[in-house]
Amino acid sequence: MRQLPTLVIEPLVRAALLEDLGRAGDLTTDAIIAADATAEVALVSREPGVVAGLACAELAWHLVDPRITVRVEIPDGAPVVPGSVIARATGPARGLLTGERVALNFLGHLSGVATGTATIAAAIAHTRAKVADTRKTIPGLRSLQKYAVVAGGGSNHRFGLDDAVLIKDNHIAVAGGITAAVSRVREGVGHLVKIEVEVDGLDQLRELLAVGADAVLLDNMSPSLLAEAVQLVDRRMITEASGRITPVTAVPIAEAGVDLISVGWLTHSARVLDIGLDHVR
Repeated sequence: MRQLPTLVIEPLVRAALLEDLGRAGDLTTDAIIAADATAEVALVSREPGVVAGLACAELAWHLVDPRITVRVEIPDGAPVVPGSVIARATGPARGLLTGERVALNFLGHLSGVATGTATIAAAIAHTRAKVADTRKTIPGLRSLQKYAVVAGGGSNHRFGLDDAVLIKDNHIAVAGGITAAVSRVREGVGHLVKIEVEVDGLDQLRELLAVGADAVLLDNMSPSLLAEAVQLVDRRMITEASGRITPVTAVPIAEAGVDLISVGWLTHSARVLDIGLDHVR
């Protein structure tokens, strides 16, 4: 799993620190803790899950005080249980306490995304289907959230409107049909751009198969209808299922034979993984 470049994550972490420190810095810590005090703290999981976002936590502390060092015990993508020590941070006590909340916010949220992804991935592991994210991300955090999906064993869908074509129901309605929409796209984008089309029934799927595309999004179909659709496609394009998918409903959907299952709540409604900061010495 490739770590995101510091160039990508630093503006996000820096903005979070600026939001927290405001105009006067950490009034509480600066008043209580001596300037020369040092400490060691541990990032400890309070529940089972999958880790993601350690680089953000480490960078938060480093930006507050470059003298802080972080030793990772359990890397991104690895599972944890209650009591697992994920990482240890050592250095000036003021910096450790000042950067604590931002470090935990990033680590808890991204680990939550990874954990949710891992839950779906485990549920469908006996099938060929892979779980994928969507563009339903928290504004500004897309790159981090999509990284966390990969950490949890998932795959990335398109990152934005500019790296792939996805013709959805409203595009089709305005264009006057699938054939017209696909034809216009082919005239307007380069030959390296992938084209995916959303369909909500077998009639639309048959129309799409006649004109061709790289992938088809089978939206809100029952497992039985998905199985029919997969048979119709017959490996001529990638099949993706979406629509109100949970760890329970993902199983029959994956067993219908689709290649991908895209899940929006992985990013837009991820439950934070409970990770605490414990003072060691």
